[in-house]
Amino acid sequence: MIASKAHVRRMGLICLAGVLLAGAGCSGSKVTTKASNELPRYQVKTMAFVPFTMIATPQVRDQGDSFMSTPQSVRRSDISVGVPSNAEPPLRQTVIVPAAAAEKVTQLFWSRLRHRTGVVVSSPGDTGKVAASLGEDPLKTTPEMAAAAVAKKLKQDAALIGQVLVYQERVGSRLGASPPASVGFEVKVVAADGQVLWVGNYYERQRPMTEDFMGFIHRWAFVTADELAEYGVDEVLKEFPFGAGGEK
Repeated sequence: MIASKAHVRRMGLICLAGVLLAGAGCSGSKVTTKASNELPRYQVKTMAFVPFTMIATPQVRDQGDSFMSTPQSVRRSDISVGVPSNAEPPLRQTVIVPAAAAEKVTQLFWSRLRHRTGVVVSSPGDTGKVAASLGEDPLKTTPEMAAAAVAKKLKQDAALIGQVLVYQERVGSRLGASPPASVGFEVKVVAADGQVLWVGNYYERQRPMTEDFMGFIHRWAFVTADELAEYGVDEVLKEFPFGAGGEK
């Protein structure tokens, strides 16, 4: 029996996908979480959601493929290269994580946690006012200590805090970007007594299909930083050990 052209084409696409999966592979885990060994001792039924902050230190901007290092073969060669001896490497640009990034990630978490069952989460708006009223000196305390103070003040079992570490927008479009979007953040749940109960981390710099086949076909485009952040929040909350569910 002679196979139809459509069947042959489908089989060819399946084979191609298999080759790409085997050759390109995946980029590895984008989410890491860790629960304290003390977590089983705590019954967390109420939680104060402190608004996210952003890292204040300027971050080195991802330049994509704008600059290429000298190939090993050239460095090992005795042949001189026509580059002036006083040539300096290009300056590395730095960017600051925008304040809007902290607000965006806060809202993404809140839109999901507010509907979660099994734990009552107070709004970041109300919690933020209480946190500001406490006037904790950042030079004399840690974010974890400040979170515990907020939980105590509001008579909550724990507090949720977080920080946006990377938030770089893509340069380009959905069809191509260099550099692509990058997002990274950390979230913690701290008990009212100061014990860190759980930590979740997300970082992703979107990769092209040749480097992250499964990750790219999940989106079929180069996404924005906001879209990457939304994906990261959903993935982190899959590992969240407090309450259950929570639709966005």
